[in-house]
Amino acid sequence: MTFKSIVRSIPGWLSTKGPESEIVISARARLARNIAHVPYAHRANNKKLGEVVNRVLKAADIAGFDSKNFFCNDELDDSQKSILIERHLISPALASKNGNCGVLVMEKECCSVMINEEDHLRMQSMKTGFEPIGALEEVVCVKNKFSSALSFSFSKEYGYLTACPTNMGTGLRVSVLIHLPALVLTKEIQRVIRSAGQLGLAVRGYYGEGSDVVGNLFQISNQTSLGKTEREIVDGLISVVKQVIEYEKHGADTLMKEAKSQIEDKIFRSIGILKTARVLSTHEFMNLSSAARLGIYLELLDKPLLTSLNELMIITQPGHLQERIGRKVEAMERDTIRANFVREQFIDVKI
Repeated sequence: MTFKSIVRSIPGWLSTKGPESEIVISARARLARNIAHVPYAHRANNKKLGEVVNRVLKAADIAGFDSKNFFCNDELDDSQKSILIERHLISPALASKNGNCGVLVMEKECCSVMINEEDHLRMQSMKTGFEPIGALEEVVCVKNKFSSALSFSFSKEYGYLTACPTNMGTGLRVSVLIHLPALVLTKEIQRVIRSAGQLGLAVRGYYGEGSDVVGNLFQISNQTSLGKTEREIVDGLISVVKQVIEYEKHGADTLMKEAKSQIEDKIFRSIGILKTARVLSTHEFMNLSSAARLGIYLELLDKPLLTSLNELMIITQPGHLQERIGRKVEAMERDTIRANFVREQFIDVKI
């Protein structure tokens, strides 16, 4: 696997074959682990961090993963780091670091391991649609394979020990990336966010903690991992997200009953712009594509378009555009190139 092959492929988790895929883009399960008797990443010197990388990659080979698929931060430029963020393979926090850290990517990008971000290992699995149980099962399988070669910091009282106290216990963060335009348009989204918070869940932006909401896409995840089993955490998330999905569906029905013309106008105007625009910023594309996603859910547009929207959500991001054309470009030129990509995908879309 080369960096170029990553850019030219579409992550498996962007498939639209998963349950509730018209509303839930993907589900992710992430396990945080630290190697026993080694300082946490923020306390370790570069030599120790290098030892962690070497031990993890050796364990990967023993576990049957290809350690050649490790991308070290020191060997990546800013554009390449942006691409890994855009593909949800690394966090902005890891991208900001230098030295012995990076990400190990597995086939089809459905699993990856961040090394020396906040914790020594952050293993994650991503599934298409509303499949948090499948994501959990897959990341547990990855963790078990690494456990055969690595000993992790563990306390009988607190469970797995992590750099941040909120991750102690199981070390599990499970989340869904969900599209909620109806709740935004009906002004119910803040009530839903407050309710989720009261139930121990966090609602964040497109890239998770500290990121902005774009295109009405939200991440919903558990806030703590102590005192519950992995399955209890996932079941708690599923219960709440099922309610959020029903609220979104009810909101969409309300919009069509009470403001049908306005909603259809919003959707069809968005399609018109996507079909003809010569300049599109990232933010504008994400907002217009949100209207198109709503149109697919309301059966005003063909469902196959959803696959194109998922792919465009990645390949129209700044890092991807620059890597595809092979040079660094300023924002205005990127916006022109982005519009060209989008028009190609929307040229045959019928209302």
